[in-house]
Amino acid sequence: MEAIINKSATFNGPLETGVRLVIILNSSFPKNYDIQRLTALDYLLVHTSILGGPNDLHPQTPIKTPLTQVRRKIIQNAVSLLISRNIISQNISPQGIYYSAGESSDFFVNSFRTSYLKGLDERAKWLNQYFKNFTDREFETKMNTILEDWITEFQENDFNLKKA
Repeated sequence: MEAIINKSATFNGPLETGVRLVIILNSSFPKNYDIQRLTALDYLLVHTSILGGPNDLHPQTPIKTPLTQVRRKIIQNAVSLLISRNIISQNISPQGIYYSAGESSDFFVNSFRTSYLKGLDERAKWLNQYFKNFTDREFETKMNTILEDWITEFQENDFNLKKA
């Protein structure tokens, strides 16, 4: 009997996304991030070349929209999974709900042995350095610029398809 593999979810299920989130939060400890920032960082982690960083770990896709409701739902599911295992912590403040590395996150990340997971860790550290001095506003501006580039690219591709 042949196993059915959902190739579109290979890197985007709650477990795979959760591993990336732990790596992001562990590399930036003691910082904490909200769902919106985690969603953006999750995408940037595997597409660091957008920022002039290391080669991407995942191939580019035709539609690059990491900030969609679908992506947020996957991130929320991953966060719930990680909180239930005490790998990340939820922090509630008057400004909102934020997440940070939990007590077990360092042990969890340091147990990784594959080159892919080590590559994620290296890129998370690179992202942390890249955004080290960014304010929340500067981060939003950078993400808006990237999103505008995606929209422009998508519209140009869509326009070219219609002309053909």
